[in-house]
Amino acid sequence: MNCKIVTYSFIIGLLPIASCYSQQGKNNKDHPNILFICIDDLRCDLGCLGSVVKTPNIDRLAVEGNLFFNHYVQVPTSGASRASMLTGKYPHSITDLSNEACKIRLSGKEESDVPETMFHHLRRNGYYTVGIGKISHYPDGYIYGYSEEKSDKLELPYSWDEMLFDSGKWGTGWNAFFGYADGSNRQSHKRRVKPYECAEVSDEAYPDGLTANLAVKKLYELSSLGKTFCLAVGFFKPHLPFVAPKRYWDLYVEDSIPLTPVPFVPTECCKAGLHDSEEFNGYLLGNEKASLSANISDAYARKLRHAYFACISYVDAQIGKILEALENAGLAQNTVVILWGDHGWHLGDHRIWGKHTLYETSLNSPLIIKAPFIKTGGKCKKIVNSVDIYPTLMDLCGIKHPIGLEGNSLLPLLEDPDNANWNNLSISFWNSGISIRDSIFRFNSYRNNKAGIQCEELYQYCNGNRFEVFNIIDSDTLIVEKMQRILQSVKIVDD
Repeated sequence: MNCKIVTYSFIIGLLPIASCYSQQGKNNKDHPNILFICIDDLRCDLGCLGSVVKTPNIDRLAVEGNLFFNHYVQVPTSGASRASMLTGKYPHSITDLSNEACKIRLSGKEESDVPETMFHHLRRNGYYTVGIGKISHYPDGYIYGYSEEKSDKLELPYSWDEMLFDSGKWGTGWNAFFGYADGSNRQSHKRRVKPYECAEVSDEAYPDGLTANLAVKKLYELSSLGKTFCLAVGFFKPHLPFVAPKRYWDLYVEDSIPLTPVPFVPTECCKAGLHDSEEFNGYLLGNEKASLSANISDAYARKLRHAYFACISYVDAQIGKILEALENAGLAQNTVVILWGDHGWHLGDHRIWGKHTLYETSLNSPLIIKAPFIKTGGKCKKIVNSVDIYPTLMDLCGIKHPIGLEGNSLLPLLEDPDNANWNNLSISFWNSGISIRDSIFRFNSYRNNKAGIQCEELYQYCNGNRFEVFNIIDSDTLIVEKMQRILQSVKIVDD
């Protein structure tokens, strides 16, 4: 794999830094508790973002907090996206684009003065930190292979006072991650499984129901301990396989589910930026295979979208249980709540079923922040990044930033969603490509000297369109030159 590696002084120069916040925070007197919710493969299909998907609990959180419409991840794959968010740093090497980024960079190392993650930094500053489920890449926080027994080696060795998971009838985190309602999993069936399942079972028949119950129990325990805490909860769905109890499937009429408005490959696009939905096609009993050469049938596309939507509604219900417990435990008024999706997911958009592209659908994901001392109901259309979460959380908790963070605090936008001084810019990376997103355009540059790849794309988003349709790289010289100047500030290295 050839990849571009970055030096990031140019980013700090382009994005605003709220230095007045970084040293003192907004709540030095009483550090708030933290509830951090991670959701795997969640695209921007939420009711509060204008989708038909039913997410009443997340929608309520958006009203009580602040909703970011244009949040972008730095890498469109789970492990690398989470590593970037957790460390507050952009990718700097090929390994930083891997699902194993945390394992390679953080696990098995001696503890140093530089905190391994934002949770480590919180722990050093008096927070009692608890992780439940998938926060980094490994589904229960311990490093071992898909078909191996659970190990005792933590992926993030210094971040947690407790790292918990209820693997239920599946036995291990990886079995649960790819689990079906009967206790089987993708591995045990040698991938000869469908990519979806609708079962007449309780919420606890799937792993995320157990995760919600464990989080609720832990919240009440933390309340009784009286410690300032950070509870991070990671949900699996809507990651493949799309499995959810029937009651959530019943929220939708399959024939009425809308199909993608872009069931085609963008005109004059760079083929290096596309893929053949390998992860999705790895579920060998799927009704049809996805391909860039032709669309799957409308009926099967609706079936899959139905399954994905059901998974989102299922997770929304689990989040509702946790938020209700937070309220009932008397903790809601002094708890920062952050809901974050690790990247988006193509549902047939551009004939792709999966993530792993530098397009809007894969890089745009939900972000909601609720804080005790920040006004509610904010709707921010500015462009923000996953690397901004770390400094924002430190400011909300009155904790000094560690040296080396490359994101910028979102406090100016939490206080004024229309802040005129915010520079709308996001930069993301995948394989041989770099993507630069401003308020109107996305510029993608693909370079792989060994493979002879050299290609550029420019897409314009306007009139509510959030999809790539025409590559206009030859139509707007001024914008292309602007984007290329930004790109030149990124040091590109072939490996």
